[in-house]
Amino acid sequence: QVQLVESGGGLVQAGGSLRLSCAASGRTDSTYAMAWFRQAPGKEREFVAAIRWSGSRTYYADSVKGRFTISRDNAKNTVYLQMNSLKPEDTAVYRCAADKTPLRLGAAAGNYDYWGQGTQVTVSS
Repeated sequence: QVQLVESGGGLVQAGGSLRLSCAASGRTDSTYAMAWFRQAPGKEREFVAAIRWSGSRTYYADSVKGRFTISRDNAKNTVYLQMNSLKPEDTAVYRCAADKTPLRLGAAAGNYDYWGQGTQVTVSS
C-alpha cells in the first residue's frame, strides 16, 4: 500500500503560480509512475500530467502544456506540479496518483492504483 498526501494548493490570481507537492509513504520501495489529475465542480475528472518513475519522460494534457511542469524527487518520495500562468479554468481539486507500472505514462484514471485526497486550487480572475 502507498499513501499519498498532496499539499501546496491555495488561492491565487490569474497569471500567478503555485507548486503542488505529493508525498508518498508506505511501500515506497516499489517503483511507480505518478500523475496529477484534477476535477472542477460539476465536471469530470481530468488528466493533467504524468511522469515515469525514472523521471525520464513526461506527458501533459494539451490544456496545461507549456504552463505546468511535473517533476519528482525519488529520494524524498515526492512528486511536484509547478503551475505557472494560471487561469480561472485551472480551478479544481488536484489529486496525485500512483501507477504500479513504472514505465507507463497513462492518462486514464483506471491505470492508477493509489490516490491522494486532493488539494484545492482556486484561481481568481
